[in-house]
Amino acid sequence: MDSQKKNLLVRIASAAVLLPVVVVLLWLGGTPFTILVAAASALVAREIYGIAGIDPIHPAALAGMAGAIVLVIAGEDVTARWPAIVCVLAFAPVAIFALSTLVPPGGDLRRAAQSAAWITASVPYAGLLASVVALRAHPDGLVWTMLALAMTWGNDTGAYFVGIRFGRRKLYPKVSPHKSWEGFFGGLGASVLAAAIFRLFLPLDWADVLVLGGVAGVLGPLGDLSESMIKRAFDVKDSGQLIPGHGGIFDRLDALLFVAPWTLAYQAFFIS
Repeated sequence: MDSQKKNLLVRIASAAVLLPVVVVLLWLGGTPFTILVAAASALVAREIYGIAGIDPIHPAALAGMAGAIVLVIAGEDVTARWPAIVCVLAFAPVAIFALSTLVPPGGDLRRAAQSAAWITASVPYAGLLASVVALRAHPDGLVWTMLALAMTWGNDTGAYFVGIRFGRRKLYPKVSPHKSWEGFFGGLGASVLAAAIFRLFLPLDWADVLVLGGVAGVLGPLGDLSESMIKRAFDVKDSGQLIPGHGGIFDRLDALLFVAPWTLAYQAFFIS
């Protein structure tokens, strides 16, 4: 068996184990789902530290992960917990930079300051997963969350297969050499198609389908490219090895980190 087929089998096996757990917790919603998303948020932050070469058990790094978790928990009831969100976003940089001064005698202060900047940025970045929790907390939250996932995964799948078959023109080779413009438009179409399917379950008209799915089809690749840029800057292939055959949590959620907030915002301002 060649390595490509072996890797595909590993990917399928990992998905077969993890997907049912995610589906059950998504179905349950509430605290079990929030715990899952909070854990994913902390792991995304931790993987960012790993990419940047930051000690994940340094007090500043632990503070960064804690900040991301607080944002996710606040997502269960954004209106009631907005003071907590403001405090985390305002106080996190101060706390992280203060804790980053805890470097060994003779340590590299410039490196400590750079690490503090990465950790600070990781709090709102990983904390974007709060939008997934906020979506699930909506009265029709199960369907809205599934829509965000469908547009994200549909985009990725459509881009992959169209890119493999028709890809000729490189999208952004310096950051992601395998992505093509043909794949981009294939993914865009798949995101709109996902939104069209969910029109059967949500109060969406065709204008909503085009705007919601179309913007998601742009934001998904941007999320992917953003993570790729970080990894390429540090010459790292995967954000982690937590999921065999898939890499890290950040690798799996990079596009959702951009699509879920957009879905939440559209639902809040234009639907409900």
